[in-house]
Amino acid sequence: MTHSDASPKSAYNRFLLLVAGLGGLLFGVDVGIISGALPYLEATSGLNAGQLSFIVAAVLLGGVISTLFAGALADLVGRKFMMFISGLLFVVSVPIIALSHSYEALVFGRLLQGVSGGLIGVVVPLYLAECLSAADRGKGTGIFQWLLTLGIVAAAVIGFYFSGRVEEVAKLGDAAQLFSFKDKAWRGIFWVSLPPGILFIIGSLMVSESPRWLFRRGKKEAALRALLRSRSEERAQIELQEMEEAASAEKSKALGGVTKSRESLLQRKYILPFVLACVILACNQATGVNSIIGYNATILIQAGLSDKQAHLGYVLLTLVNFLMTIGAIMLVDRKGRKFLLSVGSAGVILSLLATGFVFHKTEAQRVDVRDAVQSRVVSSNQTAVLEFSDELAAGLLAQSGKAIASPKTLVVIYSYGDFQAATKVVRSDELGAQLTLDRESCVPATGVSAFFKNPFADLKAARLAPLKIEHAIITPVPSAQNGWLIAVLIYCFMASFAVGPGVCVWLALSELMPTRIRSNGMSIALLINIAVSTGIAAVFLPTVGQYGYSTMFFVFAGCTVIYFITAAFLLPETKGKTLEEIEEHFEGKNR
Repeated sequence: MTHSDASPKSAYNRFLLLVAGLGGLLFGVDVGIISGALPYLEATSGLNAGQLSFIVAAVLLGGVISTLFAGALADLVGRKFMMFISGLLFVVSVPIIALSHSYEALVFGRLLQGVSGGLIGVVVPLYLAECLSAADRGKGTGIFQWLLTLGIVAAAVIGFYFSGRVEEVAKLGDAAQLFSFKDKAWRGIFWVSLPPGILFIIGSLMVSESPRWLFRRGKKEAALRALLRSRSEERAQIELQEMEEAASAEKSKALGGVTKSRESLLQRKYILPFVLACVILACNQATGVNSIIGYNATILIQAGLSDKQAHLGYVLLTLVNFLMTIGAIMLVDRKGRKFLLSVGSAGVILSLLATGFVFHKTEAQRVDVRDAVQSRVVSSNQTAVLEFSDELAAGLLAQSGKAIASPKTLVVIYSYGDFQAATKVVRSDELGAQLTLDRESCVPATGVSAFFKNPFADLKAARLAPLKIEHAIITPVPSAQNGWLIAVLIYCFMASFAVGPGVCVWLALSELMPTRIRSNGMSIALLINIAVSTGIAAVFLPTVGQYGYSTMFFVFAGCTVIYFITAAFLLPETKGKTLEEIEEHFEGKNR
């Protein structure tokens, strides 16, 4: 091929990667944007804790809904059109949220963001797998993950920036001015996410449709034209021939009496890759990555860092994730998916175990002062307010007959009926540290939010149930050196995750699935991914409150062992293979 032939194709491939990367950026913003906005939304919106919790969870709900139908819709109307729709939903959601003055508008906007994120998570990796050549497929999916991490970094940095501005305004001592600035702050955080969404919409209109989707729709000439935009004519003809051979083989089997529906369920070439993809996606969340990211500041405070240091530590964590993803992109098509998943999951195991052991040294000194806190519950309205200080800690510990050196932290796990909640972690050396335990912060305000918090709970009974202190854990605060040691170990975890699972999981999802079941199979596998993530989020704080962070990190490490075994011994290498060649492997044709 001459240089003049290659140049337009190279330019188109770069543009294709950019558009897909913008999809990843939007996905990352979906994940991280609420973290920075929530404290200011809470301070100015007048919403109760149950409503705020549902606003946070609305993205997850929207993601579950769209994930269920994303594959079928992508099959029905095409990958390109669904990319456009996902970007449009995100763009529409931003002004709905940023201009809202009601709870309903906030929930609706967040639901739209969740629907958009669910569509992007299925359709963009699917589109990349079907459009890019075998040599570029790893790079393309890597860039999707890279810009996803950039979205999380951007959200963390924006939140950190506004926290500094809020601190400056607070020093002026004008309560009305502070309230006004906090209201502008959370709206501004959402407005910042608008430009990438607009660019993604424009880009999705300019790329070609998936050649494999076009071929399965009987549009052979259109499929060839789509291939020729990113490949040489020789390579395009070869891949088109492979599609025809795969389609002929499927047709022959159908004529021989094997129905498509039976093939999709019972044949080895469908079952094995589907199960592998589901296991990998489930284990990907079972590493605890979402909880470690979401509760990072809280974890670092417990480890010994101050509040400001912990938030700085979170920004550094997102930067590690972002920078290591760059390395993964460079390696994924050189070293292969199997190698990176094996190395990455091994690194995750070692870092989780090390973090757990360091936490265990401190948590061995934990004291549960549940009964002492229960005695402070106001019987008339079943609430409790704890202004945590060294003096209060000494009083609570006195009933247990134990003493802990200052400073200390306190976290309370409490319940009303079937609903359980956990407070934030407060330190005894923090000015004005206070915990408020009331019904609004624990019991959902509506039946819908109650269902998603605990589908088996009795909401009516919980609204009348007394406040029960499940655990009230006082823990000595380790030194700042201990806190930074934990931070470094978590950075090692993040680096290992980014190099292996972070990038390769999207490839596993899109490459392993055979063409016939790819879209629906990806939807099911991603739904499993979300379900595991939701389950971990639901048990994380209660488990930490009762058993400590060390136990949670050890459990994550144990789950990752399954990940390592699957990657190292069961997963085939897909580097440099066309999607049709990967299908042949699972049919047992490759030797």
